[in-house]
Amino acid sequence: MTDVIMEISAPEECPDIVSAAIEAALIHRGRSGEITVTLVDDEAIHEINRSYRNVDRPTDVISFPSEEGESIAAIPDGFLGDIIISVPRAQAQAEEYGHSFRRELSFLAVHGTLHLLGYDHMTEEEAKEMFGLQEDILKEMGINR
Repeated sequence: MTDVIMEISAPEECPDIVSAAIEAALIHRGRSGEITVTLVDDEAIHEINRSYRNVDRPTDVISFPSEEGESIAAIPDGFLGDIIISVPRAQAQAEEYGHSFRRELSFLAVHGTLHLLGYDHMTEEEAKEMFGLQEDILKEMGINR
């Protein structure tokens, strides 16, 4: 189950897009669980990024897993964590990359979900795996560039 909280004025289809992308990622990875998503503006995500990651700039998506490391697999149907997405950043990136807002928002939701499931992109090998999974999930959803 996905709970989407809209803290800003955003296109009304945002909760449906985010929920579908998260569901697709969970199904693809054979997982289930609860995730809370908060849609914010650049100012709010900038503050979160500064407070929790010591990075003094806005970003597009931040994930906060409820568990980390090996313990993630121990709670297969529990609360997986929180995802925060900047809607203005998603809109700007969609335009910059030349694809739809739906694709960009879906990408960010899938990306955040994979982080909650323990995936990361700190090394080249991790990045290859995670970004490959993201593209596979989006293709399964029928969302292309």
